[in-house]
Amino acid sequence: MSERAWPSGAATGVGSMPGTDAGEAAAIVFGELPEFPHLPELPARGVGADLIGRTSAFLVDLAIEEVPSGYRVAAHPGRDHRRAVDLLRWDLDAVHEAAEGARVIKTQIAGPWTLAAGIELPRGHRVLTDAGAVREFTESMLEGLAAHVAELKSRTGAEVVVQFDEPTLPDVLAGSLSTPSGYGTVAAVAEPEARDLLATVIERAGAITGQPVVVHCCAPRPPVGLLRSAGAGALALDATLLDGSPAKLLDELGEAWDSGVHLFLGLVPALAPEKPPTLREVAAPALRLTDRLGFNRSVLAERAVPTPTCGLAGAKAGWLRRALSLTRDLGKAFVEPPEGW
Repeated sequence: MSERAWPSGAATGVGSMPGTDAGEAAAIVFGELPEFPHLPELPARGVGADLIGRTSAFLVDLAIEEVPSGYRVAAHPGRDHRRAVDLLRWDLDAVHEAAEGARVIKTQIAGPWTLAAGIELPRGHRVLTDAGAVREFTESMLEGLAAHVAELKSRTGAEVVVQFDEPTLPDVLAGSLSTPSGYGTVAAVAEPEARDLLATVIERAGAITGQPVVVHCCAPRPPVGLLRSAGAGALALDATLLDGSPAKLLDELGEAWDSGVHLFLGLVPALAPEKPPTLREVAAPALRLTDRLGFNRSVLAERAVPTPTCGLAGAKAGWLRRALSLTRDLGKAFVEPPEGW
């Protein structure tokens, strides 16, 4: 695996954007985040455009369909699955038009545990409950990811960084996901099992791209130690939730950062606050974290990438551009801190 493709001072987005126009979203992302743009996701388009539906478009020899409770394995690709594939294809077309001169681009996909928790087997139980099905979906997703990365490279000429989104991982580990009846919960997945599958996925994705692999989890208490031990090259977190974190989590963050793992720090509000924040205000959680962990603030330039706190799917048009420009300005400030920081 080569060194990271993104430059110091680069900023990026988490993934989702508001609206339904792929061309407009791509133009905004590549215009506001030129050094580290990402493939926009537009969940407002509905079925096939949310995290699970979009990831289903990567699946090879597996298909899904929408049912009242969510997504379920389908015997054959039908309307819902074809729609997910079409939406992803349109997004790639839009990026192809916007990506002139891009050197690196990030693409996002559900991690294996979030994917397995978000799709049902034919009888209604989550894929998560069947170890064989989990492996089958993971292999299918990785095969599709390889083809996706190759196409993205071919269309843009850029290096590709993969981000696995694992919002459901803490619930998988805690055993807090409901069963089909709603009266029980799915058994917790043991940490060694969760780590082993993530390690396989991260290793395979890194081999596909030649770049560090990002794992995103915006929970208040993300499983940092597990993700680091699984080989994640970067961890994407909501840094505004880390104040007051227990010592164990802070120790895990410090060890990860010290070992060379990059932190994608969610700092800019995903929704417009009542009072427009200053650059210093949005940077404050990163500065406090760095100081509390005992690092020189230069580590922000060396091993940090600012992002919004989460996806921007709910943002209004005015705040969208402001949020992305603030994120970009943060990246520059990490490299050349303003006077008084």
